[in-house]
Amino acid sequence: MNRPAPPRSVPARGFALLEVLVALIICAIGVLGVVGLQGAMTRAQTATSFRGDAAYLAQQLIGGMWVDRNNLAAYATGSCGAACTDWRNRVASRLPGGSATVTVDTATGVVTIEIRWTASGEATSRFTTATTITNS
Repeated sequence: MNRPAPPRSVPARGFALLEVLVALIICAIGVLGVVGLQGAMTRAQTATSFRGDAAYLAQQLIGGMWVDRNNLAAYATGSCGAACTDWRNRVASRLPGGSATVTVDTATGVVTIEIRWTASGEATSRFTTATTITNS
């Protein structure tokens, strides 16, 4: 009895290449994810930096107002001389598109400072703080 010869096994050529291509695709997707995460972190860090600068600038003005308590009404109109001009210039130079509004209720001594800025490609951001400055 003659048995038929078993079929020859065909070598699997190119299978390793297919595995390498799948691994490269998975790696590329991972790298793109990391790059996207880094971009999001950079935007968040920049926004936090601008918010910190705005808070610092507002506190600077409040400190100057405490020193010059008898002249509070002049801060609301921006006619407090070089102090107001220098402060507004610092707001404009440290924050992109930076501007500020200062309101003073002379009857109660409540001071409200609102600082606005617009980062590139972002909506307008705003920082507002309020405090009471009395002459007592």
